[in-house]
Amino acid sequence: MLWSDPPDEPPEELREVQQKLRRMGYVLATAIMVGTLVLLVR
Repeated sequence: MLWSDPPDEPPEELREVQQKLRRMGYVLATAIMVGTLVLLVR
Protein backbone atom coordinates (compact mmCIF):
# COMPACT_ATOMS: atom_id res chain seq x y z
CA MET A 1 0.00 0.00 0.00
CA LEU A 2 1.36 3.38 -0.97
CA TRP A 3 1.41 6.36 1.33
CA SER A 4 -0.67 8.28 -1.24
CA ASP A 5 -3.49 5.70 -1.21
CA PRO A 6 -6.71 6.80 0.48
CA PRO A 7 -7.40 5.20 3.89
CA ASP A 8 -9.33 1.92 3.93
CA GLU A 9 -11.86 3.23 6.45
CA PRO A 10 -15.45 3.18 5.20
CA PRO A 11 -17.37 6.48 5.08
CA GLU A 12 -19.33 7.61 8.14
CA GLU A 13 -22.72 6.71 6.63
CA LEU A 14 -21.61 3.14 5.90
CA ARG A 15 -20.30 2.71 9.44
CA GLU A 16 -23.66 3.85 10.87
CA VAL A 17 -25.53 1.38 8.66
CA GLN A 18 -23.19 -1.42 9.75
CA GLN A 19 -23.82 -0.59 13.41
CA LYS A 20 -27.60 -0.62 12.87
CA LEU A 21 -27.42 -3.99 11.10
CA ARG A 22 -25.29 -5.41 13.92
CA ARG A 23 -27.81 -4.19 16.53
CA MET A 24 -30.70 -5.65 14.52
CA GLY A 25 -28.84 -8.96 14.39
CA TYR A 26 -28.46 -9.03 18.17
CA VAL A 27 -32.13 -8.17 18.66
CA LEU A 28 -33.22 -10.83 16.16
CA ALA A 29 -31.01 -13.49 17.77
CA THR A 30 -32.37 -12.62 21.22
CA ALA A 31 -35.97 -12.72 19.96
CA ILE A 32 -35.40 -16.14 18.38
CA MET A 33 -33.91 -17.49 21.62
CA VAL A 34 -36.79 -16.14 23.72
CA GLY A 35 -39.34 -17.48 21.24
CA THR A 36 -37.72 -20.91 21.32
CA LEU A 37 -37.73 -20.94 25.12
CA VAL A 38 -41.42 -19.97 25.19
CA LEU A 39 -42.28 -22.77 22.77
CA LEU A 40 -40.26 -25.32 24.75
CA VAL A 41 -41.82 -24.34 28.09
CA ARG A 42 -45.38 -24.65 26.78
